[in-house]
Amino acid sequence: MRIYAVSDIHGHPKKLAQIQANIAENSPDVLVVAGDLTSYRGSRRVVSALNDMGLPVLGVRGNSDLPVVDRLLRSFSRTDSLHLKEVRFEGVGFTGVSGAIPVPFRTRIRWVETPLAERMQGLVHPESILVTHPPPWGTLDEVLGKFHAGSRWVEGIVLKCEPRMLICGHIHERPGVAHLGRTLVVNCNVAGRNGGAMIDLEKGKEPLVRML
Repeated sequence: MRIYAVSDIHGHPKKLAQIQANIAENSPDVLVVAGDLTSYRGSRRVVSALNDMGLPVLGVRGNSDLPVVDRLLRSFSRTDSLHLKEVRFEGVGFTGVSGAIPVPFRTRIRWVETPLAERMQGLVHPESILVTHPPPWGTLDEVLGKFHAGSRWVEGIVLKCEPRMLICGHIHERPGVAHLGRTLVVNCNVAGRNGGAMIDLEKGKEPLVRML
């Protein structure tokens, strides 16, 4: 299975066009969007554009997305929200949580950690692909190369549940791939010249990631 992972589109038409071009060139099976589809406006326009890209779309919302984004993802024919549920695609379980789970700077969306952690632990297992907007604390989360701005909550879930892969974004300066324990972490943001990540997934093998 080939996954095309992106985040931090922020509603930019040029980014949506770039994503469509990358889909045409690389023929992924599914598009995963790790939050910040919008910048508070144009929610229906952006989700509709993603729905029209011709493949299944699984996503979570980020700190720049209004709550309506989750509802829109559930309402279109080719899109779905991963928030607090598992979606199985070609035998692989995708699950996620929307919002920016407590990070060390101000954000509009945060969650009460303990109840959320309990719900997520029932959804995340070693074969899961977990999708969150922020990266885990200390992994692909450096802002301006000076300080960490990831989520300790995400770090804790990853270390405890050990999903096969975590797809995230949020920190524009740190696209790339790293390991946190047994989990492969992919920051797939499309800010600036970044184009997201093309991920080839084969059972029993380490995912092969190509940053675009």
